[in-house]
Amino acid sequence: MPLKIELKPFERLLIGGAAIRNGSRRSSFVIETVTKFLRESDIITESEADTACKRLYLTLTVMYLADNLPEAEDAFVVQANALITAAPSMAPYIRDIHGHVAAGDFYRALKRGKDLIQYERALADRLPAASDPARAAPG
Repeated sequence: MPLKIELKPFERLLIGGAAIRNGSRRSSFVIETVTKFLRESDIITESEADTACKRLYLTLTVMYLADNLPEAEDAFVVQANALITAAPSMAPYIRDIHGHVAAGDFYRALKRGKDLIQYERALADRLPAASDPARAAPG
């Protein structure tokens, strides 16, 4: 089934192994074959992966884009176990992500990974201000 994609001006898109950047105007096109793709908003670079959940998401991205990369799968298992140990409340997210990975549906795993990043952010926002010098009140 064809997929219509609309890109904002200068938005990036990965299709298969190709990186595409849109021009100065909004555009749309149709992908007529089954292929892997990621919008710029779904991509986290290594330098942006500054939390445990973002690093897990980056690993999921590698698993999605690369074909049969056992190192990424091993890294996913290690990272997922560490997250569950550190924050057991993340287990439902990890379980869902693992289910998608086991089924070979890496795109859905990435989507659930974004939910996990939002949950991680919500947990961090609930930390006391004293634990973060940038949030502490001036003394």
